[in-house]
Amino acid sequence: MKTIIAMVRKELIDAMRDKRSVMAGLYYAIGTPLLMCGMFMVLIGQLSTPEDLNIKITNADNAPDLVRFLNNRGINASTDEGVAAKDVKDIELIISDDYAAHMAKAKPAEITLIADNSNEKLQQSIRRVENQLQAYSGEMGSLRLIARGINPAVVQPIKVVVEDQATPDSKGGFILGIAIFTMIYSVFISGMNLAIDTSAGERERNSLALLLSHPISTRQLVLGKIIAVTCFALLGLLLILIVSKFAYTFVPWQELGFSVNISPDFMGLMLFIGIPLAIMAATLQLFVSFMAKTFKEAQSYLTMVLFVPLALSMAASYNIAPDVLEWLPVSGQQQALMAFIKGREIPMLQLLVSSAATLVLSIALAFGLEKLLKSEKVVFGL
Repeated sequence: MKTIIAMVRKELIDAMRDKRSVMAGLYYAIGTPLLMCGMFMVLIGQLSTPEDLNIKITNADNAPDLVRFLNNRGINASTDEGVAAKDVKDIELIISDDYAAHMAKAKPAEITLIADNSNEKLQQSIRRVENQLQAYSGEMGSLRLIARGINPAVVQPIKVVVEDQATPDSKGGFILGIAIFTMIYSVFISGMNLAIDTSAGERERNSLALLLSHPISTRQLVLGKIIAVTCFALLGLLLILIVSKFAYTFVPWQELGFSVNISPDFMGLMLFIGIPLAIMAATLQLFVSFMAKTFKEAQSYLTMVLFVPLALSMAASYNIAPDVLEWLPVSGQQQALMAFIKGREIPMLQLLVSSAATLVLSIALAFGLEKLLKSEKVVFGL
């Protein structure tokens, strides 16, 4: 154990000497929650107080009541005073020439909405116009029935009453699901630079062969490197939890009708589940880095390898994964964490199986590392 502890100290001291490389791995853990909170604050501001929408309305004089209805809901005609051309959306509403005549005879009046639905910047505005037109159509239909002495309720034979049993905390589960995704991914990002530097980097500096010339076994060397990289991975996880704990409190979630609270219980469970994930991330990154011959090659390989946990985590976050993924590493742990934050019972069997699979994979990769470092081709990068 003394030799392993000495190896860990050596790796940590070497890592701390290159502060820029260390911070590059931890910037993700610190900056991601802050960026997400900033984006959510802007999004909530737009949803709670939507800006006026300026569109082009052709033949607006044919439907003054409709134009007035839209104006009251923040949808203005581009011909209104004070509307600059740059503020007009590329959306056109054409009111037919016979609109007034058809409305007077209680016939369907034609309105044409012209817009490019493939333009992502216009999609929200298009839906907003469509919803208001449907609301006006429903209002006019009710008035026509009332004018004929018919209760508008007769056209609604079924009244659906929805009783939402979700709590404010569980409603925020979708947001916390995204947060969990960033937290798990921070485990893989935070220790990546150290993993590359202590493997491919040491080999390029010719210090790996010198290290193996000391009275130390290959297994002790592997364990020392794994523990050092795991420590940095857990440090990144701890940082993102602390920053998220304080940053998410500044977002006005109550305006959307739910709350997002990162409780101490959740933080403890996240750290507990993050330990096997950090070990797997360390062994995986070291194994891939030693397989590469150069520092840059290791960076390229790890960039591609990180897509695997990314895909597993995204599949679990958006519930698009088959049932078998619930028992695999990363996705299984994320499903258990999402159940916890939504107030549901934690699937213990699923969590234990996925965690056990994570540790088994880590052990297999560790033995693979030990075998690799017994090869002169790997040690000298031949």
